[in-house]
Amino acid sequence: MTPTLVRHHRHTESSALADGASRARDWAEIQERMLAPLYEAVYARLEVGPATRMLSLGCGSGLALLMAVGRGAAVTGVDTDPDRLALARARLLPAEDRGAPATAPLLTDSVAEAADGGPHHLITAFTPIGCEAGDGEDLVRALETAVPSADRRATVVLTGWGPPERCATEAVLRVAGRLADDGRGPGGGWRGPRRDDLEDVAFRAGLKPDGSGRVACPFGYADMDSAVRGLLSTRLFEAAVRATDRWQVEKELAEALHPHRRPDGTVWMSNVFRYLVCTT
Repeated sequence: MTPTLVRHHRHTESSALADGASRARDWAEIQERMLAPLYEAVYARLEVGPATRMLSLGCGSGLALLMAVGRGAAVTGVDTDPDRLALARARLLPAEDRGAPATAPLLTDSVAEAADGGPHHLITAFTPIGCEAGDGEDLVRALETAVPSADRRATVVLTGWGPPERCATEAVLRVAGRLADDGRGPGGGWRGPRRDDLEDVAFRAGLKPDGSGRVACPFGYADMDSAVRGLLSTRLFEAAVRATDRWQVEKELAEALHPHRRPDGTVWMSNVFRYLVCTT
């Protein structure tokens, strides 16, 4: 898929006062599509189509679901962020005056409710793990709830960042971890991927690895404002904002992005993401 330059128009509210709904909108309008090549590569490899019943853990604002629906799949999505989930519903559910067909996607904040809508042939976790301390544990718990209701030989796909030397954004995201500490001890934020993050989650969730792949997902932004807003929408900077303030985080994030700014004002960073295919 050709990388897309994303320009984000400034909202009327101050960025320092941006709320959850604004961050979710930035995610949907700017950042989410950066991972579209990863979604497409996984769907092509697994031949996702009309015979596929898919459960997406951490479905965000629904782009991966929308791409699967475009291939004919029946989809269910789970996300704990109510603002992102609201945007997914707006994208995927039919207007009320047209009625909801039986095949309408199920979108919920409960993994148990989503699992009850199965059995599913494919479970995806497209939110890259290995970014924050504890994100692997959260995914293991979600898988322990979802997998028992899946097909006996269902496929599970886990995703994470590739090697740091292949991911230009990794150095930028380190700002999140540094500011989160802020002299007060570990405060959360970016910890960086480790080589066996995906395999560790698979082992703890009782899954059997059955192949893997790497996909180039360059991050391209039309200007610095779009880049800052897009990266802040990932939620990886929330601990840093709590430890300092949003203005400080925006300032240091822009400084870290400066080496990736091109003469025309665009911001480009090459990245590689990894996926692990497992069976239940």
